Amino acid sequence: MIPEYLFQLSEDKPWVVALIRVAFILLAVLALVPPLIWWERRLLSWMQDRIGPNRSGTITFPNNFPLKALAGKKIRTFGLIQPLLDGVKLFMKEDITPTDVDRKIYFLAPALALFPAFTIGATLPWGPQFGLYGLLTPVADVEIGILYVLAISSLGAYGIVLAGYASNNKYSLMGGLRASAQLISYELAMAMGVACVALASGSMKMTEIVKAQEGALWGFFEGVQNWWILTPFGFVAAVIFLIALIAETNRAPFDLPEAENELIAGYHTEYSSMKFAVFFMGEYAAMFMLSGVFACLFLGGYNVLPINWEYLYASTGSEIFRTMDGLNYWLAPLFFIGKCFGGITFFIWLRATLPRLRYDQLMNLGWKNMLPIGVLTFMITGIWIYYTDPQIGSPIMGWIAVAISMAVVYVIYKNVVGIIGKNAPAAERRTLTLVPNRSAEKSVATSEDLG
Repeated sequence: MIPEYLFQLSEDKPWVVALIRVAFILLAVLALVPPLIWWERRLLSWMQDRIGPNRSGTITFPNNFPLKALAGKKIRTFGLIQPLLDGVKLFMKEDITPTDVDRKIYFLAPALALFPAFTIGATLPWGPQFGLYGLLTPVADVEIGILYVLAISSLGAYGIVLAGYASNNKYSLMGGLRASAQLISYELAMAMGVACVALASGSMKMTEIVKAQEGALWGFFEGVQNWWILTPFGFVAAVIFLIALIAETNRAPFDLPEAENELIAGYHTEYSSMKFAVFFMGEYAAMFMLSGVFACLFLGGYNVLPINWEYLYASTGSEIFRTMDGLNYWLAPLFFIGKCFGGITFFIWLRATLPRLRYDQLMNLGWKNMLPIGVLTFMITGIWIYYTDPQIGSPIMGWIAVAISMAVVYVIYKNVVGIIGKNAPAAERRTLTLVPNRSAEKSVATSEDLG
């Protein structure tokens, strides 16, 4: 009854359905941020062998509680209430605004940091585009969906740059400038990774990109879906996009704009209370939504596994495949959220594993490695599409062409690196010699003389 009512409502009052979609995205983002913070704290504590949040929210029932089964019992929430308590603490803390800041930009910057997460989520399909989910998601299925995502995601850097500029603090300004330089170093490589997927899908709409991955793997494995990460070009494009994604969200090892060892806290040094909290809400919300973008581009979106359940049911007639096909539809939003949480877990894993890069290492990674590899991957994607076209070749010819192309690229790369290495000036050789501590010897001899 509910789907029929919504179908009628979408025809009579489309603005009501639009408001329902917007409310769905807003509530999803705001409700998922506290669990993400809790999950990072718990996961980091497990990885680093230390105690994380484990006491806040423990419910203790008195001994005279009416229900004897609960009397004197303790129900642990494993620190799940800790993010809510932190929110209350930040809300009640004194809000300090320095006297010499640019007040308009100073207050605008946190909002700009939070804005991209909501707008990116508006284009993500959280379920199949038919039936109930076709009415509820996405909020806007724009024709240039992936270009829209790239444009909006880059706006998050404006919030960081303006926060550093408006704070009238040299440390904050350096953090903002790092964010702007970091932006141009990975955006081009990210665009090349996305271009590979758009070229292979034949569309820039997020819904069409997800739908294109439901076809036969490599063109002839009908029972397996063709997730782009399972293709030769898609895997490389996924690695490039994932590295750029980490830099986009300013997460370790690319958290240079907030490097506390040299910039105190970077761009948000002068922020306090809820303005400080909004920056972190924007960071976690952006991590979640950009993980959803990665899932849509390379991991089949809302599909739980790269298996074509409908084809297997039609081929075998087994009710198991029919049941799985139904679960894949009705639980699609949960599967999509699960993939986003998987992306968050990967972010946390990197933070607990890798140290922060130096600034020159980030620039070299973006310009000298990711960008050339991204351009070559785009070219190989075109070769793959051409030779796998049924009118021209076959999937086997596509694999052969890609293998030959990658071999040629590797030979060229090694020769270019060799030429550059020969012409590069030799690095200065430095040595360190340890000498005995003369002052310690002298003090010992003096003490003996006094004895």
